[in-house]
Amino acid sequence: MKNQKNVWKVLLLAFIVFILAACGGDGGSEESGGESGGSGDSGSQKITVFNRKVEISDQLAAMAKEYTEETGVEVEVLGTTGDDYLQQLQIRLNSNQGPSIFTLQNETEAEQLKSYAYDLSNEEYVKHIAPDMELKVDDKIVGVPYGVEGFGIVYNKDLVKPEDVTDYASFVSTLEKFKGEGINGFGLAQDAYFLIGHPSNYPFALQEDHFDFIDRLNAGEVTMAETPEFQEFGKFMEAIKANTPNPLSITYDKEVGDFASGKTAMIHQGNWAFGMLSEFEFDFEVGMMPFPLMGNDNLAVGVGNNWVINSKKEEGEIKAANDFLNWMSTSETGHRYIVEEFGFVPALTNIDAGELDPLSQAVLDASNSGETIPWAINYYPANIVPNDLTPLAQQFFSEDMTGEELIAGMDEAWKGAQ
Repeated sequence: MKNQKNVWKVLLLAFIVFILAACGGDGGSEESGGESGGSGDSGSQKITVFNRKVEISDQLAAMAKEYTEETGVEVEVLGTTGDDYLQQLQIRLNSNQGPSIFTLQNETEAEQLKSYAYDLSNEEYVKHIAPDMELKVDDKIVGVPYGVEGFGIVYNKDLVKPEDVTDYASFVSTLEKFKGEGINGFGLAQDAYFLIGHPSNYPFALQEDHFDFIDRLNAGEVTMAETPEFQEFGKFMEAIKANTPNPLSITYDKEVGDFASGKTAMIHQGNWAFGMLSEFEFDFEVGMMPFPLMGNDNLAVGVGNNWVINSKKEEGEIKAANDFLNWMSTSETGHRYIVEEFGFVPALTNIDAGELDPLSQAVLDASNSGETIPWAINYYPANIVPNDLTPLAQQFFSEDMTGEELIAGMDEAWKGAQ
């Protein structure tokens, strides 16, 4: 009997322990379930942003922190470790470790990685992108521009009136006039893009469809030498060579410095040049006008980088990435960072840019109105400007080479660069 009582005591104790353990387990399950439920909330979703433009790394991280504080969504900003951003991006994407949001520069890169580019065409915020500034592939909007930049002829308003430089004949007569007065009428600089990269954009950009023209050029169906815009470009280059100092001896600093001092009336530059110009003392107003190839009357405006969402991510992460780009594109905080912290000329028409320098204002006005020509340069073969066109331009300015020979050389350089 005593043994039976002992057995019942043991069983009762075991039962109590079981009940307590079960209760403890239930409590743990409820706590775990609460965490699991929270992971479905947008506030606990994390996104990563792989940024290409190192100049805004700190500012982008600060903006991400503010977004997290406002929404609860963690945003991790990843930086590039060198100049091989695209290669680093491809490695991440191919190993399924790609970021939620990444950067593409142009249509060529977008075409290359289009299987990873999420279609933004139906997103409300992309409607604010300035005309023709969105990144598109297969007629789908896949990228939101960082900001816009533009280039053309930067001129001294005390010396030059835009209405006097509207075509080849008036351009040449203006250069000859200044040469006779001991003033450099038009300045280029020795750097690859300032010497030939940006100027060579014009005959491509003035084609009816520069993408189609370049595709046909790649296929050998057309040549630059047989195309009127390039023929006239060769004449412009001859006029510059005959009437201005040799740009091979002109650094970017000297180009801008001579302009600031009044020694040069016009230079070929972009809105970025105002930063250096402001370091000099000058007492005249500056403006930017179109390079008048074939009577062109629009600035060349384009986008250096674009935000792209990784289409291979899960639906929740894609939504969180979209929410972030929407916030950056439409919120007061996002606008403040774009203009004040990043220092961009907005590529979105819903942003009040505030006070801009005159060159950036000219670019913004052109961008918002849609009165621009494209950066066809973004569709060039990779590295053709520094590796092929620059040595050719150096030869042109240092030897007895005609404009026709320069264009023929560009055709040969193009074939070799593909």
